[in-house]
Amino acid sequence: MNALSLVPMFLVGLAGSVHCIGMCGGIVGALSISGGTAPVRPVIAIAVARPALQTSVQTNVLRVLAYNGGRIASYMLAGALAGSLAGAGMLHLASLQVAGYWLANLMLVALGLYLMDAWRGLAHLEAAGNVVWRRVRPLLKPLMPMDTPFKALAVGGLWGWVPCGMVYSALLTAMMQGSALNGAAAMAAFGLGTLPTLLGMGLLGTRLRAQMQRRPVRIASGLLVLGFGVLGLLRAANGVSLGWLDALCVTGHP
Repeated sequence: MNALSLVPMFLVGLAGSVHCIGMCGGIVGALSISGGTAPVRPVIAIAVARPALQTSVQTNVLRVLAYNGGRIASYMLAGALAGSLAGAGMLHLASLQVAGYWLANLMLVALGLYLMDAWRGLAHLEAAGNVVWRRVRPLLKPLMPMDTPFKALAVGGLWGWVPCGMVYSALLTAMMQGSALNGAAAMAAFGLGTLPTLLGMGLLGTRLRAQMQRRPVRIASGLLVLGFGVLGLLRAANGVSLGWLDALCVTGHP
């Protein structure tokens, strides 16, 4: 896997981050007020602000960065576990590989429809994932309030395991990468794609949330993800079983 082959994974994370606003927006927004910090102000205002306000803003930024670092690290761990299935020989049979690519692309189609609110089937999958989340959730209690970067890092690491159809879609692709390292890289690209929106949520709060949840934004994001899924299905139907990661023709494969 080369760096350019991760571009589609990044774009899916970027488009799908509209869904992250609903799933993670509340906890990320809470980082802006944990510990009684002042709201974030423009850089020019910070430069002339009192030292106490500058320290407050810096602490808030550190917490937001720490939370997202923990979240992306948890995605990478899940990707490594998924990729190791193929590396261990569990998915080396051609029939299993083909089925996996079809399923990964169908999940992207479902995710695109989900983002557009055209079909809510993934909500049932997220509900099934609550079995895992119920075991993780009690670990959050000692970390509240998230008044330090360390707590935010730990919360992000746990929050990455929240049931999420978008993450499940990405993990299916990570599973097809053939090794733990490639699976982790795929999920890192996906996580970085979600980063701009969630960083903005942590620093701008409800203002960004309102804009990102607008229907035209959700439809545009859903169409982008849906397009990757449909393109992957078409390639699979034509016997190209490399999936949608190489859909931009940047991996060097024919």
